[in-house]
Amino acid sequence: MKALIYFRKIGFSAFLTLTLALVAGVAGPAAAMEKVIIFHAGSLTVPFAEIEKTFEAANPGIDVLREAGGSTKMARMISELGKPADIMASADFMVIDKTLIPAYADWNIRFATNQLVLCYTETSRYADKINGDNWFEILGRKDVSWGHSDPNLDPCGYRSLMVLQLAEIFHQQPGLYDRLVANRPQKNVRPKSVELVNLLKTGHMDYAWEYLSVAVQHGLKYLTLDDHINLGNYKYDAFYKQAQVKVTGKKPGTWMTRTGKSCTYGITLVKNAPNPTGAVRFLEYLLSPEGGLKVLESMGQPPFVPCRVISEKVKSSLPGALGGLVEVSN
Repeated sequence: MKALIYFRKIGFSAFLTLTLALVAGVAGPAAAMEKVIIFHAGSLTVPFAEIEKTFEAANPGIDVLREAGGSTKMARMISELGKPADIMASADFMVIDKTLIPAYADWNIRFATNQLVLCYTETSRYADKINGDNWFEILGRKDVSWGHSDPNLDPCGYRSLMVLQLAEIFHQQPGLYDRLVANRPQKNVRPKSVELVNLLKTGHMDYAWEYLSVAVQHGLKYLTLDDHINLGNYKYDAFYKQAQVKVTGKKPGTWMTRTGKSCTYGITLVKNAPNPTGAVRFLEYLLSPEGGLKVLESMGQPPFVPCRVISEKVKSSLPGALGGLVEVSN
């Protein structure tokens, strides 16, 4: 009642002016903050959340805005839909090379590695029996539900299929790939790999292919595979090349072939970045051994220390202090 009387005394116009002033006073400082927009792989969600928190604490004038998804999808949001972004971080550095360079980015820094593991929970069927020698036999059973992310949107998706192809070769099981894919319903193919975590934890799926870092961060049980299969050891790249997966291309109706290679994450500054200065500051923190790379290491994702670029020309072209945080390595 008192509020109503006060409203009548000052009149609607004055009340509206006072209200807008109060709102502006609350929203003003936040609205004035710098924004750094980051598109990144879903598998980077947990470590990037921690890195965002510590970076913002050290840089109170910057607000980091992140959007996660399948790396291919996120890159296409920049290249095809024109979505504004400052930074793109991909679970497969080749997505940046093939989708963003040279039109939307100038360079690509490789900053971390990973490997594929088969995740499950205590309630998964045959959880007490699965091992490195029989996992493919268990995934082929009709009463077992398993899945992976969409190979057209997420590198973990086509890498999951590559693991099955490599397992067929390594374990000398002709036809294994086709048998396993036939036992995986299409509804178990999700846009990004981290979506499968909830399906595992709620018992709607028995097994799912994930990155080791995702398994560690979400407290999942997981089965590690031989280095010939897991795409986690660059020394086996010659073997990994035997795996190939066809995925949708840049334009509707086109296709491209992804060839097996060890898991390497890449990051770049988008050419038309709305806030390149703030973005470079974030990248300097992310790629610092005592900053973001330390967070990645603590969360089960080995970083490259120092990070890597393909040539001296690229290194010398990097903005800010980034050149001092990388080395030239193929």
